[in-house]
Amino acid sequence: MEIKITKNAHCAAKPADESKLGFGKVFTDHMFIIEWDKGCGWHDARIEPFGNLSIHPASTTLHYGAEIFEGMKAYRKADGSIQLFRPEENFKRMNRSAARMGLPELPVEDAMEALMALLELDKDWVPHSDGTSLYIRPFMIGDDHFLGVHGVGHALWLIILSPSGSYYPEGINPVRIMIEDEDVRAVRGGTGEAKCGGNYGASTRAGMRAEERGYSQVLWLDGVDRKYIEEVGAMNVMFKINGKIVTPMLNGSILPGITRMSILELLRAEGTEVEERRLSVDELIDAAKSGALEEAWGCGTAAVISPIGKLMYQGVEYEVCGGKIGPTSQRLYDTLTGIQWGKLPDSFGWVCPVK
Repeated sequence: MEIKITKNAHCAAKPADESKLGFGKVFTDHMFIIEWDKGCGWHDARIEPFGNLSIHPASTTLHYGAEIFEGMKAYRKADGSIQLFRPEENFKRMNRSAARMGLPELPVEDAMEALMALLELDKDWVPHSDGTSLYIRPFMIGDDHFLGVHGVGHALWLIILSPSGSYYPEGINPVRIMIEDEDVRAVRGGTGEAKCGGNYGASTRAGMRAEERGYSQVLWLDGVDRKYIEEVGAMNVMFKINGKIVTPMLNGSILPGITRMSILELLRAEGTEVEERRLSVDELIDAAKSGALEEAWGCGTAAVISPIGKLMYQGVEYEVCGGKIGPTSQRLYDTLTGIQWGKLPDSFGWVCPVK
């Protein structure tokens, strides 16, 4: 793929205090863009100065939600080198999302070439402090310029980069979760397994209700029977019940997380029993009441592991693991982050050096 590069003549100053980076507030000097048109395919790949997009008021993405996105990170190792964690898996998932949303697929090798070219230009933006990273946001929007409901004929595929602070600057504190029994996030046959903005938009109201009651996120039930556990907030979820790790099976309405997949591979490699199956809210609450529920955690790119200290269902709150992070959650967090930041050996072949 030929990529035209236009360097930013007015590069921004790098943040002086990496402890104040936060998430998604600061952006690097450049971004990658490639266009697609029905009939001629992908064209005009370019890296240009980071800036606003100009799109038509009738753009498909604004009216019909024709868009998808991904999220991954670049990590700086102690020796100053930079590495990625399973980026090809993110781009494979992005193509599956594209297929579900009627958007064009960009070959994984082209996506990787684009990412590496962009990182080469903006590699100095990868922060150095413990727990920090460079967040990578590939996304695609449909950009046809008329209002009829139709398949996408023109699309933009982009990557932007944002240096991000530590997710746990003060240590890992378990969160309080409310089990949502009114709204649903997605249904099988819908877009639940795609990483698209509509899924997140559909979750906002329940998230706001949970926040008003003092809870960090919601735990979603399925949209058909309204009784099977699916996801927690914007993450996959796992439970340790009577010594076994249980996680909802992928059924078409659950996002197939890269962190989820990596955790399952780690656990199975060490011989830990794992069950991917339907888990009803009644079974979960019974386990919480009896003490069989030993640990619970969300897992995703941003937090890696987010331990759950309390669950609330139908007005009753249940404490998990004494409200503290459990040994399994802690071990998984330490192992995954150790591999991601190059502090532990990668025996799985997951890391990808940025040269």
